[in-house]
Amino acid sequence: MNKRFTSVLASGGLLLAAGIWGFSFVIVKDSLDYIGAMYMIAYRYTIAALAMSLIFIKKWKLINKDYLIHGALTGAFLFLAYVTQTIGCDYTTAGKNAFLTTIYVILVPFISWILTRKRPGIFVFIAAIMSLTGIGLLALGSDDAGFVNKGDVLTLICGIFFALHIIYTERFNRKGGDPLFLTLLQFVFVAIFGWISAPFFEGGFPAATAFTSRVLLSMLYLGLLSTMVGFSLQNIGLKYVQSSIASLFLSFESVFGMLFSSLFLHENLTFRMLCGCVLIFAAIVLSETTKKE
Repeated sequence: MNKRFTSVLASGGLLLAAGIWGFSFVIVKDSLDYIGAMYMIAYRYTIAALAMSLIFIKKWKLINKDYLIHGALTGAFLFLAYVTQTIGCDYTTAGKNAFLTTIYVILVPFISWILTRKRPGIFVFIAAIMSLTGIGLLALGSDDAGFVNKGDVLTLICGIFFALHIIYTERFNRKGGDPLFLTLLQFVFVAIFGWISAPFFEGGFPAATAFTSRVLLSMLYLGLLSTMVGFSLQNIGLKYVQSSIASLFLSFESVFGMLFSSLFLHENLTFRMLCGCVLIFAAIVLSETTKKE
């Protein structure tokens, strides 16, 4: 399998992950009526960790100090990203939360530049700005008042953690690490961090609603598809696609999220939103056709 075909296949996997995550917005919105955000994180990642451990049980023989360190580090970044995103959403609008989260699109090449001193090509920066602008057209409504508050700051911090998660996952994978086993360890650590933290934020576990068929089916989707499959596709993709390019594909989650919300939650898809979709698509095409092999 040649390098170009592998890159295209990995890019397709990243786009599929974005689609799965896009639909998860519909699932999460419904589930929050029955279970708190912190317990939702712990619940879904426990399902993902258990399922992936059974499927890839032989990979546990790879366990060593390096895997534990990198799994804990990247798992912590992932956990903190979800926590700050979720708490931030309580203090700002959903549109601003979605928009500000995707600051990781522009932060990835800048943070990578700081860490590696390797400046990305100019088209990566142009494409990142185009993608960010497109997401803004999708997410920000005309009735959105104000800009900076506590929720906005937390959401911006969330974007930093997502960027660090992408960068450090890519760095470990490029050293020869197994991306699937690293993904599994990330799930384990996020679940651990979630179960430890949830009681402090949300009190006791809501057992009365957490095991109803509605919530259980939602958690199975979030745990198996959105978490296990989605992040496996992301981490495998980061082994073969530059992180600054991968972040653009992953940002397409907002496009899918808006489309699925319109379809299943009957939210309006305006001309402004369509313009955002076109701009993000153009950014991805630009990044793919101008990157150097």
